[in-house]
Amino acid sequence: MALESLTFKEIKARPVICKLTRPAVARIGAMTHLPIILIDLFTEEGVVGRSYLKPYLPKAMKYLIPALLDFGEMLKGRRVSPVDLYETARKSLHFVGYQGLSMIAVAGLDMAAWDALAKAADVPLCVLLGGSVGPVKAYNSNGLWLQSPESAAAEAVELLDERGGGFRAMKLRLGRADPRDDLAAIGDDIDLMVDFNQALDVPEAIRRVRRLTEFDLHWIEEPVKAEDLAGHAQVRAATGATIQTGENWWFPAGMAAAISAGASDHAMPDLMKIGGVTGWLSAAGLAHAAGLPVSSHIFAEASAHVMALTPTAHLVEWLDLAGSVLAEPLQVVEGQITPRGPGLGLDWDDKAVARFAA
Repeated sequence: MALESLTFKEIKARPVICKLTRPAVARIGAMTHLPIILIDLFTEEGVVGRSYLKPYLPKAMKYLIPALLDFGEMLKGRRVSPVDLYETARKSLHFVGYQGLSMIAVAGLDMAAWDALAKAADVPLCVLLGGSVGPVKAYNSNGLWLQSPESAAAEAVELLDERGGGFRAMKLRLGRADPRDDLAAIGDDIDLMVDFNQALDVPEAIRRVRRLTEFDLHWIEEPVKAEDLAGHAQVRAATGATIQTGENWWFPAGMAAAISAGASDHAMPDLMKIGGVTGWLSAAGLAHAAGLPVSSHIFAEASAHVMALTPTAHLVEWLDLAGSVLAEPLQVVEGQITPRGPGLGLDWDDKAVARFAA
């Protein structure tokens, strides 16, 4: 099919709420169920582009789904050109700002548009964008939330071979009330990164991070509030630790501000907040220029494609969000994920979608 002939017809967006295998418990909050918006972008030619969003709060879906449906009305009859659609949708929400729910809706549209284009070409997205299909390293982020050190140790054993993955690395959440319990939860027999989930103020972060220097950690993630770029820079300077931020950067402009502030040694863009595939491509260029290793945040199915194109790619985060509603859940082999196709390789399990419908 000629890609220039692909014509936007409509968008359908469906809310589902799935129960998490392991409750997500952090200092800033806890979740037992996960809201997901399933997006289908229909074209006049019969190609359907798919993506999904994870808006964290079920009530957020009440605002995002109408925004996505509005995009469908606005873009009807347009050629499916992801970059053009991205700019049109983004500018249509200019008066309510380029962050938060506005950005999330644009990102969902963008990922579905790229999926449709790659499906029309009958190739995986990473191939359409000039890359090749090959495995990318992953770490297991599907557990190790705040719990007792003994429970965390037992769960870590499960996570190493979860779904036959053969993981060599995983993420542990920190920020317990007693910092000694954080230290007790850290093992030394696996590659480990830790995440404070924005739990600390700067002085407390410096105090706690200094106590972690004896451990060979891949990174220490978001010790202070995500928007506190100066605070992250202070923690870096005072401790010499490898700091990871990025999952809460909005658009590549947010990433550029963090780089300018010296807030992070690594970069972890989130496809939903950085601007979908279109935003990611710009972010990857910024990271390459700054020499920052890039890891992904959630959305493993799509992240595997864009990470395959990222010059400074480090690790894909494997956190099984949509597996319960996918016809074919993503597989991990020897700690690596291979991008699937055509497109992003997403197909819904209609029976599961009906079961989890919100």
